[in-house]
Amino acid sequence: MSLPDKKTGFSRVVAATRYSLSGLVLAARTEEAFKQECLLFVLLAPVGVWLGETDVEKVLLVGALVVVLIIELLNTAVEAVVDRVGAEFHELSRQAKDLGSAAVFLSLGYVVFTWLVILFF
Repeated sequence: MSLPDKKTGFSRVVAATRYSLSGLVLAARTEEAFKQECLLFVLLAPVGVWLGETDVEKVLLVGALVVVLIIELLNTAVEAVVDRVGAEFHELSRQAKDLGSAAVFLSLGYVVFTWLVILFF
């Protein structure tokens, strides 16, 4: 299988956008955690916009939710690569998956921390 021709200029931007949207659709269809986090985003983003008193607070409240989605996509990508390499157990594969999971966990903690500080302090 040969690699496709490298795109340049505007056609590269169009192709990159198509690949990105394809990845979002794939995650929304196949990844339960991403679906749950998207649901939380849909529910909480309007609340964050409503409760934030300043534009900066609104951006921080909603932005923290976006960070979770970004990190979940990266975690999913790590898991896909690990699974592609092989199904047999390997300590480095476990570590990669655990580290990705830890990143998602920390991003969720960041949401809780950000929301608590802005809304209650």
